[in-house]
Amino acid sequence: MNLPLPRWVLGVLAVVALMVGIDNLDRPLANPDEGRYSEISREMAASGDWVTPHLNGLKYFEKPPLQYWATAAAFKLFGENETSARLYVGLCGLATILLIGFAGMRLMNPEAGLAAMLVLVSSPYFLALGGIVTLDMGLTLWTTATVCSLLLAENAAEPRARRRWMLAAWAAMALAVLSKGLIGIVFPAAAIFLYCVMRRDLAILRRLEWLRGALVFLALAAPWFVLVSLANPEFARFFFIHEHFQRFLTQSHRRVEPAWYFVPVLAVGFLPWVFALPSAIAQAWRSEAGARGPQPLRLLLAYSAFVVVFFSASGSKLPAYILPAFPPLALAIGRYLAQAPPRRLALWAALTIPIGIALAAVAWHLPDTTRDEWTRRAYEDAWGIAFAGALLLVVSSAGATVLLRAGLRWAAIAVVALANVLMIDCIEDVYEHLSPRQSGFIVAEKMRPLLKPTTRLYSVSHYEQTVPFYIARTMTLVDYEDEFQLGISIEPERAIETRAEFPEQWLRPGDALAIMHPKAYEELKALGLPMQVVHEDPRRILVRKP
Repeated sequence: MNLPLPRWVLGVLAVVALMVGIDNLDRPLANPDEGRYSEISREMAASGDWVTPHLNGLKYFEKPPLQYWATAAAFKLFGENETSARLYVGLCGLATILLIGFAGMRLMNPEAGLAAMLVLVSSPYFLALGGIVTLDMGLTLWTTATVCSLLLAENAAEPRARRRWMLAAWAAMALAVLSKGLIGIVFPAAAIFLYCVMRRDLAILRRLEWLRGALVFLALAAPWFVLVSLANPEFARFFFIHEHFQRFLTQSHRRVEPAWYFVPVLAVGFLPWVFALPSAIAQAWRSEAGARGPQPLRLLLAYSAFVVVFFSASGSKLPAYILPAFPPLALAIGRYLAQAPPRRLALWAALTIPIGIALAAVAWHLPDTTRDEWTRRAYEDAWGIAFAGALLLVVSSAGATVLLRAGLRWAAIAVVALANVLMIDCIEDVYEHLSPRQSGFIVAEKMRPLLKPTTRLYSVSHYEQTVPFYIARTMTLVDYEDEFQLGISIEPERAIETRAEFPEQWLRPGDALAIMHPKAYEELKALGLPMQVVHEDPRRILVRKP
């Protein structure tokens, strides 16, 4: 294959991206998701119970266990640390990039596949989430693998190859279900439905290898659901009714956002090619108009639109939810970058320059935007890095504009990809300056010298997700339920229901430590409860019993 870029350029890009990705794996874990999912995996590895997930010692059924298994295995092999906690997520991100490149090469041409990989690597949103412990990157890998396998099956010339790809789609769908639940079925089912509607043809339904595929799916997905249901009678109702239908249809998780919430996520996620996205979508859709054979780009675009609309309609929204829409859209942008007139691409690149200048201005005044002294000091240390990241966006967009006007398409794409990877490294460095507020790492460091096997640990009206991971201990919850409601209802003796009951427990003989919100501390202090402050910041206070 004749690559449109010299191999050494691709090698440099790959090495830089990997170095940034690896550097993004070892910073302190952040609240809440990174602490939550890492602690579930730690408790799984420590207890040897690979069927029933636990968080803070309580049963926790909100999500399936595939990522817990992978991370618990990493803890066993490489130790309990931040890199091990993020390893599975990072590998899923890398696999998704390679998968979308492979699919682009097979379904379109090598140039489109390569450009799509570079777009995904340089997407600030995608690359950043490749170093954050959430379940969304795993879901993205397996749903992307499902849809791409389906398209590769439809594109296969030989029946045996078609069967293999179709069975791969069933297997990937099973892993998607084990990653985040029934959404792993909803997305592929929507893709097939949209395919039938767009083609006005139900023939694909006869080619889905229903019998063999269902056996593959059940062999991979069913065993855990059977085992966890047998061990925990309360599982099925909570997991299928509460976590799927109630979460989607209601606002019970207090993640209420407007319907347009994900539009800026898409815009920021695809900097600096966001202005090219509408043209890329339009060109991809038009290119397959009237085609008699498979229409992979139309299906991928419709699938991405479904993902965004589906979560926009949900009563619960978080930025990472629409990550599965990014790989297909990257493929559309990649094809456009490989084919569009360079001067048209130069216009889209130039439009990003004012955004970079605005971000640089924000970074310059970052310390002046904070309300508390603690955060101000962190911003004073980090604003220069933030400014450098914004400047990278400005310089790379300007450089790409000049190169594209000179007709140097691939040099421009390489410059943008490299600069964006470095910009993401700057963002990660800025976050590290703020991580003491977002992570309980420092609190855990203060706790370790004070911990004895008999020390009682309390979390009062507050739960610090990362602390149990770092001290390898669970805590007694006081006046706090939230996601622990089911677990506490099963084992109420592991929690203290109200804050009024806490003083009696605190005054029992023996050592005790407690983490609480500053407001709770002031209220307990007003009651005359003896507490010695060990650590204090705007987010939490750590106290010990004198």
